[in-house]
Amino acid sequence: MIRFDRVTKTYPLHNGVNRVLDSQSFTLRRGEALAICGHNGAGKSTLLRLIAGVEHPDAGEIRREMSVSWPIGYASAFQSSLTGADNTRFIARIHERDVAGTLDFVENFAELGRYFRMPVRTYSSGMMARLAFAVSLSVDFDCYLIDEITAAGDSRFRDRCHEALMARRANGTLVMVSHDPGILRDYCDRGAVLRNGRMQFFDDVEEAVALHFEQQMGAA
Repeated sequence: MIRFDRVTKTYPLHNGVNRVLDSQSFTLRRGEALAICGHNGAGKSTLLRLIAGVEHPDAGEIRREMSVSWPIGYASAFQSSLTGADNTRFIARIHERDVAGTLDFVENFAELGRYFRMPVRTYSSGMMARLAFAVSLSVDFDCYLIDEITAAGDSRFRDRCHEALMARRANGTLVMVSHDPGILRDYCDRGAVLRNGRMQFFDDVEEAVALHFEQQMGAA
């Protein structure tokens, strides 16, 4: 379980502040697959970083009783001067995984070829996403955070992503951000809409997607 208790998170803007969360309380439970909808700038990626513990709230408390992946997406915390292989070794050691086995898994899944042994700073955003996805799957987390990752790579790689994520979903928790309603419907059963610092939850992901697009049309 991951519990947000009256959490507030803001960012300064040149003409004020962006209030991502405004004293919000909610619970993410083991075994659920939650889609997060919201317009650009609403704070969806920030919310994932709060869940992961990469960022901290301005007020309130976040309690975690599950292990949580880092947000898997185009931005990563890899050391750019190290190779993909070296970053993988480092993460394997932190999580007490077998280094050789982890290297084999990540290299085979990410399919980066010779780039796996080149500095991460030479990677495209898609290559970074493939590495991040593969490294995340090499560690057994209770909760996986996904930020548009399924857009990376060709159709074959996306099929492998889908298969791997569905396998993780069967035994764990999934929290996903995507602008593609088809992807959200495919992976998630529940939904939430983040808007003006507030989270509105729905037991059916279709309701969340419908409200999000209704709000988008109203703002156009």
